Amino acid sequence: MDAELLARLQFTLTASYHFIFPPLSMGLGLMLLVVSGLYLRTKDPKWRRLSFFWVKVYGIVFAMGVATGIVQEFEFGMNWADYSRFVGNVFGSLLAAEGVFAFFLEGGFLGLMLFGGNRLGPRMWLLSSFIVVFGAHFSALWIIMANSWMQTPAGYELAQTSIGTLAFMTSFKEVVFTPSFIPRILHTWVASWMVGASFVLSVSAFYVLKGRFVELGKAAFKVALPIFVLFSILQVPVFGAMQAVEVADYQQPKLAAMEGLWETQSCAPMYIVGWVNTTGQTTTGISIPCLLSFLAYGSIDATVQGLNAFPSDTWAPINLTFQVYHLMINLGGLFIPLSLLGVL
Repeated sequence: MDAELLARLQFTLTASYHFIFPPLSMGLGLMLLVVSGLYLRTKDPKWRRLSFFWVKVYGIVFAMGVATGIVQEFEFGMNWADYSRFVGNVFGSLLAAEGVFAFFLEGGFLGLMLFGGNRLGPRMWLLSSFIVVFGAHFSALWIIMANSWMQTPAGYELAQTSIGTLAFMTSFKEVVFTPSFIPRILHTWVASWMVGASFVLSVSAFYVLKGRFVELGKAAFKVALPIFVLFSILQVPVFGAMQAVEVADYQQPKLAAMEGLWETQSCAPMYIVGWVNTTGQTTTGISIPCLLSFLAYGSIDATVQGLNAFPSDTWAPINLTFQVYHLMINLGGLFIPLSLLGVL
């Protein structure tokens, strides 16, 4: 096991654990605003109690997100020092903007949100909560910008310096609005709202089943369920599809790995479940004929490039990519009937 693999494993663990909390803070923040707004409109004390409960949970989620996120900043400089030096003038500026513009906005009003419930009036407390939640979404904006630039880089040039070749920004607009940015940020926001709604649903259901705080649990459940239903229905066919089209247009080797497609073909199938044999370069499983061609390019006769059309050193870890991608879309499809069952 070499140093590069160890660095990858460490960053994978850190990033995966960290990514639990920012989406949860955005989604839970949205639910908190809804509950607080209901108290302002109805003056029903149960919404006030629910606001106080969920703001405590939000504080824990925020703290965990900060603690796990800071570790990644060190890993950028220590695990990936050469990469950080090479793209630091572009990538680093986006991360810095996230800290200066978004994190300080979020953190600045967090104290009012956490401790001002009984000191501020309901309107001012809702305003401070809104600014915190807006800051969380604004923070995600910059992080997704940085990630999208890595996926579909634009607005930069390479220049020779005294320490080697470095990337320099030539157009801030092109760096921000790379082809993958808008699909990614919309997909992330909607997924975060689903996570927040499902979190409220699960905690509320727990209390109802245990016979504790039943009235509050039912009230929160009825508020969170429509949000989960709406975004579950929209996520896969609308926002997920937007990102899939972007991958098909700009990242063909990734698309081929996601679907385990080895040879270039028209009427390419899309797998529901399957297994990729990288040694024999075969993919077996349950598939729908021509669906990949149709979803990627709008025609069942469209040609989709396979992995063998690209150098092998550009391939993602194929079976891992295939399995986690299909787990994601299958869960996304499952959320729709599950949410409708909740309505029933």
